[in-house]
Amino acid sequence: MEMDPQAGDDIISAALKVLCTPDPHDKAARTEAIVRLWDDGSITMPPPGTAYTVPDRPARESGKVQLVAARDVPKRGKGGSLASRQAMLHALVHIESSAVDLAWDCLARFGAADVAGAGYQLPRQFYSDFIAVAADECRHFRLLEQRLEATGSHYGAMAAHDGLWESAAATAGSLAARLAVEHCTHEARGLDVLPQTIHRFRSNGDAASADLLQNVIYAEEISHCAAGVRWLKHLHRLAHDHDWEQQQAQQQQAAGSQQQQAGSGQAREEQQAASAIPEWAVEARRFPSVELWFHSLIRRHFRGPLKPPFNDAARAQAGFGPEWYLPLAADAEDSAAASAAADSSGHACKGQQQGPAHTAAVACLERCNMTARHM
Repeated sequence: MEMDPQAGDDIISAALKVLCTPDPHDKAARTEAIVRLWDDGSITMPPPGTAYTVPDRPARESGKVQLVAARDVPKRGKGGSLASRQAMLHALVHIESSAVDLAWDCLARFGAADVAGAGYQLPRQFYSDFIAVAADECRHFRLLEQRLEATGSHYGAMAAHDGLWESAAATAGSLAARLAVEHCTHEARGLDVLPQTIHRFRSNGDAASADLLQNVIYAEEISHCAAGVRWLKHLHRLAHDHDWEQQQAQQQQAAGSQQQQAGSGQAREEQQAASAIPEWAVEARRFPSVELWFHSLIRRHFRGPLKPPFNDAARAQAGFGPEWYLPLAADAEDSAAASAAADSSGHACKGQQQGPAHTAAVACLERCNMTARHM
């Protein structure tokens, strides 16, 4: 297979070429080629009926970066020494390298016209959004790598963890879960900590790194989070507004016609399969608001607590307010309170201690429910 993106490729095939490229610099070059070809119309939408095989893991250059468990990654410090700032930059470079694969995997895994059981075909804007995300991440990777090298280090000089890809693997079966975890939670968490990271670089004399993060990367990361929010909202609207019954009738009619023509058991199976609303839509329709659906997705698919402080201003620019995340922070606070009570009394007393995050979360959740009742 020709590994360089070509005119005439469809976008899923082009995305797979990046995912199957081991070297991160080659990934970036091929991403840039896809952007040019997509923008001038030389790369097409995925054709219906085409089967694709998306790798369980993207190709990575063997031995480039030592991957260890997150708990085994050395502490980076607060930027007070050169070694600490190098460690901070190395972590950022690795995050951006992983983010390139995450963007292409999302597009390739969920963007096929006939995703099994999905019941939808995503519009062209979905592909454009995630191509733009991938292009941004490639540029961030290159710029941050240049900064790291300017300090006398290089990508691969330190160990890193694979937590972002582990989350991607855990959400490989659900576009909604992928958007909720990777883009509305991991990306949003990056927005929460970025101002402090910028301050640490600037206060310790590395104005170049601080300026890069503040003037280039910060705003673009907000747009990446916004893409996740936008398409999760799209799925929720689709689940509630789409005429699934009409679609079922059309699918059953088509399957019945095939059965009459062929008399095959396969056609009967297809007719039975056509009778079900997609599982993701059944789930989404249980929740009158996208915020409540998001809470459910995170509670089931996100590992670890969601803790403040939150960058409310950046999150608002990305399209979601505190009613999205404060109820989840309250979950973490209640769990910590229960654990503390168990430690002090010998048994858990969940819910006895409720702090300010819980109180604010209840208010946000009430607003969310009120909004839902008036939808």
